[in-house]
Parts: sequence; structure tokens; C-alpha cells
Amino acid sequence: MSHRDVGWDKRSAVPPFEPKLVAFCCTYCAYTAGDLAGSMRLDYAPNVRVVKILCTGKIDAVLLLRAFEDGADGVYVAGCAKGDCHFLEGNLRAIQVVAYAKRLLAEIGVEPERLEFFHIPASAGPLFAARANEMTDRVRKLGPNRLRAAAGLDAGGKLTNPVDEHPPLPPARFGRLIADPGGQTFLSVREEQPLPAVRGGDS
Repeated sequence: MSHRDVGWDKRSAVPPFEPKLVAFCCTYCAYTAGDLAGSMRLDYAPNVRVVKILCTGKIDAVLLLRAFEDGADGVYVAGCAKGDCHFLEGNLRAIQVVAYAKRLLAEIGVEPERLEFFHIPASAGPLFAARANEMTDRVRKLGPNRLRAAAGLDAGGKLTNPVDEHPPLPPARFGRLIADPGGQTFLSVREEQPLPAVRGGDS
């Protein structure tokens, strides 16, 4: 969606609000439906960041709340249809977790409508696109996440932090594997034996 689509005047210093959403999608149904939507070349809101998870039953309230804390304006969980969960009751557990997280959001002053659960079968590419548009429109009307505004963060603000440097690796040495009397193997380093030199023409 372009700025022209939402009626943004270029002379205005403040662009219109575009929400950032996170979608936790199960591997077997919702994520597959997202692939199908792409294969069908369906247009849907680009505001959604899809996170692939094995099963929605692995979702917990802390993970959902952390998404809002890290700057998401809206979050939804998309899983299998009722009775079709590959792990029997994972989607039913996710429904309960989402309902609990909604109550927690209300207690801290965040609109519970920013969080939702959807059943999206693997063959429902158009439904995947429709749910993405539905949540984007809903959150756009609600406005920015007040947790993000209070912290002064952009969506995914933690990603702007510098990446930790990798600790220095030990120098490479030539060694051999030996077994100790207990039956465990370990690498015995022989510092006096350097790495063999590579000569041209050797096969």
C-alpha cells in the first residue's frame, strides 16, 4: 500500500501511520496457506511479519507480550482448523493462551483487539490474505502500540542494537583422536606437529 492509497499529502511532515504486525503461523496449515497465497499472487498487506513455528501449541503468553514490548502494533496466531491439528490439541491450547494474553493486555492498558487467533487451513490461501488485511486494518484504526510509543522504539527496535562480536577462535592445531581408559574420545593436540603444507601438483 502506497502513501497515495491512504491519502498522504507529501507536503505534510508526518506520514500516515502504518502498523507493524507479527503473525505466528503453524508449519502445517497457516504457513502453508501463506505459501499458497504467494503462489496465487494474492495481494495482501505487507505490514505482516510471518514467524514460522512448528505448532501453535508452543505459543505462550510471555512470547506474545514480548512481541508487543519489542514494538509490534498487532500480533496474531494462525493455526490449523479445529480437529485438524497435527499435534491433536495444539491449536486448542493456543486459543486459551491467546485469551489469557488478551486479559493481560487489558490489565496493562493495551487494547486486547491487537491480539487475535485465526484458524487457517493449508488450502486456504485467500483466507490467509484476508486475515492479514483484516488485522492490518483493525490495528491501523487502533493506532500505534502505546508500549512502543512510551519506550520510543520503532518496530523491531532491538534489531538496531549492534551485534555482539564473536569471541576470538583458538588457533588451529594438528592433532589426533585418542580414547581414554573410560571409553570417551577426545582430541589430543600436538603443538610440535604443524599443519601439513599444501604443495602444488600433489594429488
